[in-house]
Amino acid sequence: MKSKIKIILVDDHSVLRAGLKLLLNNEPDFIVIGEASDGEGALNLLRSTPADVLIIDLSMPNMGGLECIKEIQSRGYAIKILVLTMYDDEQYIKEVMRSGALGYVEKHALDTELFDAVKTVSNGQRYLNPQNAQMLLNSLLTDTPQENSLSPYIVLSSREREVLKLMVRGHSMSKIGEFLCLSVKTVDTYKTRMMEKLNCTQKSQLVEYALKYDLLPAKKE
Repeated sequence: MKSKIKIILVDDHSVLRAGLKLLLNNEPDFIVIGEASDGEGALNLLRSTPADVLIIDLSMPNMGGLECIKEIQSRGYAIKILVLTMYDDEQYIKEVMRSGALGYVEKHALDTELFDAVKTVSNGQRYLNPQNAQMLLNSLLTDTPQENSLSPYIVLSSREREVLKLMVRGHSMSKIGEFLCLSVKTVDTYKTRMMEKLNCTQKSQLVEYALKYDLLPAKKE
């Protein structure tokens, strides 16, 4: 009898995790053996719970998905990683695949796409839907080395990107702190660190940088 693919779910939304667990456990080839609400919880779980596939979101408190993926790689865990997220941004996909994940699926995907992605990455193969694969191919043909070296997905941490996105939306340091559960001093530290990394001397330069690299999702009509 073929053994089931053992899965760990990592997402800070408990209702979503519950739905995914039910969905996956109803498939004869899968079994969810662990859950975590952030990257730190996932790393703790991996110490004692060997699994085949880790399904992880990107945006979570404490430790986000990208940091967790990189930490998993540095620790040498053999688990295959599939990112399941609401973001469909080209730069996110690039950084996710560079970090060591094997697959990328958007949360609005059909059930069958998620199932295919889990099976694909469990076999050690990469998974992208046709649209995202085409987007990355087009980017590969048009990107310049200089643009890549300044990419916020290379230069900035995920927390720094979160702070920058909120700054561009016009939020104050205190409001950003409330959104991210950080002190104003910590938010200001992230801002200072970004300015040093990007050689900016004014906040307006950070805003220009964020807009240049499309850090904000386009407004839907």
